[in-house]
Amino acid sequence: MGQDDKETILIVDDTQFMRKMLRDIFEKHGFKIVGEASNGKEAVKLYEELSPNLTTMDISMPEMDGIEALKAIMKIDPEAQVLMVSAMGFQSKVLEAVKAGAKNFIVKPLDEEKVIEVVNRILKK
Repeated sequence: MGQDDKETILIVDDTQFMRKMLRDIFEKHGFKIVGEASNGKEAVKLYEELSPNLTTMDISMPEMDGIEALKAIMKIDPEAQVLMVSAMGFQSKVLEAVKAGAKNFIVKPLDEEKVIEVVNRILKK
């Protein structure tokens, strides 16, 4: 597998700390981060530009939340692979996201092994 064969990921979270944590986990496991967004509007724009293999999407964000961004991305690309990232206590939002097309979800605080396991399942590695 050459450098360009890596699975690409777009990270969407309104906190820099969380984006860095996800970036570190993914890069350590050989994924390529193609972009980062801090709100849903940015996420949709970047998704259109970058067409990543996977997008991690925080649910609670300013301007446009993760559910709205997910719906917009699914309209652009019904095959989009979106993994929701949620804080505890957002079960109803997570269910809404799955109904809207999210492939799975992970809960903060993140467990590195669980994150990679879920991502590999979505990307069928």
